[in-house]
Formats: sequence, C-alpha cells, structure tokens
Amino acid sequence: MSICARLCALALAFAAVLPFGGGAMAEDYPSRPVKFIVPFGAGGPADVYARVLAQYLSETLKQSFVVEDRPGAGSVVGTDVVAKSAPDGYTLLVMSNTHTTNESLIPNKPYELMRDFVPVAPINYSDLLMVIHPSVPAKDLKEFIALAKKDPGKLNYASSGPGTPYHMAGELFKAMSKTDIVHVPHKASGDARNSVIGGHVQMMFDAITTMAPLAQAGQVKALATTGLTRSPLMPDVPTVSEAGVPGYEATIWLGVMAPKGTPPEVISRLNAEINKVIELPAVKETWAKQGAIPMHMSVPEFDAYLRKDIDKWSEVVKISGATVQ
Repeated sequence: MSICARLCALALAFAAVLPFGGGAMAEDYPSRPVKFIVPFGAGGPADVYARVLAQYLSETLKQSFVVEDRPGAGSVVGTDVVAKSAPDGYTLLVMSNTHTTNESLIPNKPYELMRDFVPVAPINYSDLLMVIHPSVPAKDLKEFIALAKKDPGKLNYASSGPGTPYHMAGELFKAMSKTDIVHVPHKASGDARNSVIGGHVQMMFDAITTMAPLAQAGQVKALATTGLTRSPLMPDVPTVSEAGVPGYEATIWLGVMAPKGTPPEVISRLNAEINKVIELPAVKETWAKQGAIPMHMSVPEFDAYLRKDIDKWSEVVKISGATVQ
C-alpha cells in the first residue's frame, strides 16, 4: 500500500471514530461531581434555583451537583472563577441578566461573556417587587414619587451590586419617573434586603419570589410589581406601569453557562437535562406558587436570547446614565 493510501485509510478511520468518541463522552458525563458557581449571595434567587437544579440533576445523572456561592463586585468575582476553570463541564456558571447588563456597564471586566463562555440553558424568570420600609410616608407609588421629587437625593434604594437586576430596575425607574434616588450597592441581595427591612435604606426592587413573603408579613410595604401585567402571586399589587410610570418593565431571569471550549456534546446533554428538570410538574407547580416561570430553550435559542439582552441593557445603561459606583 502506498504512503498516500495509508494516510487516506488512517484519515477515514479517525473520522469514523470521532462521532463515536463524542457520543461516548456525553454518555459518560458526568463521571465526577459537578460544581455550580453562583456569583451572588446565599438565599437569593440564583442560589435558590441553582440548588433545585443541583438536587434533580444529582438524582437523574447519578452524580453530585454542588452549589458554591462566590459573590462580589456585582457578580464579577464568581464569574471570573468560572471563566478561568477547565472547559470540561465540571464547573458551570449560574448567571442572570446581571451578566448581560455588565457587558456595557462594566466594560473592563477580566472576561467577556460571549467570548469566554458558551450558553447552556436558561432556567426561569420572575417579576420584581418594589418595596419600601413601613416608616416611609407613602401609601402608594404616586406618593412615593412625589416624596422623591420633593426632596431630591434624600431617599435611597438598595441593590445587591452594580449591574444586578435590582440596580438596573432602580436606575430605569429613576430615569422614567424623573426622580433622584441614591443607589446604595451591597455585596449580596440578602444584605440589601436586610438594609430595607431594618430601615437603613428606604426602598428596593427585589425578586418577587424572595420578597413577597416579607411584604405579606408586613416587614416591608409593597408598592408595585415590575411586569407588564399583575403578578398572580400578588394580584392586589399594581404594576409600576399602571401605578404611575407608564411603560415600565423589569424582570430577573436566570441561566447556566460554561467556559468556552466545553465539548459541544456535554453542552447538549446539560441543555437536555436542565430542560427536563424545569418541565417536571412538581417543579413547575412549586415555581408557579413562587412567581417563577420556566424558560425552555435550545442552545442556539439561548445564545440568541443572550445577545439580544446584551443589546437591550446597553440601551438602558445609556438612557439611565447608570454607572458603577
């Protein structure tokens, strides 16, 4: 056999093995524990729903999925940890629209979202709830806006850090209501929440899944929800749009990404398994009671969604004039 013939035969044999090897890798994955890095504080939506995924994936894939919270710098600290991790499917990022916002709000990050990560799957989305401390002398949104306009710069609002949905919801509210309210960033959503409950900060936009029980218990006063329609979770609370700021809308959504270079077959398997979890009747029923709606997408669909959201929040950053403090 000539050298050329031998090389051709080897090439054909190698090509025939490649699909089998990729499939085998997907079948064998995971062969050891998988880590979800949550770049936000414990007790927030990302932490809570990452643990739901971890529980079900551990059961279905017969391997441990563990959650590690690494908050700081508006999600940059934990996200950078994942960006520098091995692209093997064993270190995954639980992310939110904080990440798509930060692409324009924090341009000098040590990573770029769509350059250094690949989409895996979205998880869910939910409305935010605008709340104030009971001591604030406003019984509804219009009175709160009037109060803010009467004393510009006197009222504060809390967030879990720059670029988070809570921060951007506040900046969008300020821009659309033409009010001057001071942003007070915190390291994590739990810290921000405690500041409002304790009366140290007057107002906050928070995930309705987390804040609704506190509002119902009277620890804070609910002024409005941030969707285009009222939340089934709190049907008596008007939307920001209907209560005084027409056209206002802001939500929080969550998803999973992996380091760039993670094998496509592993990404595909994770996408399929995550989509199975969020469609489980027990999961959907529990989330519905919490105000969270599952987001079911393929990898290409999630990729397109991320790119569109980056463009959307880039415009909001420009309009609001939001900056990192």
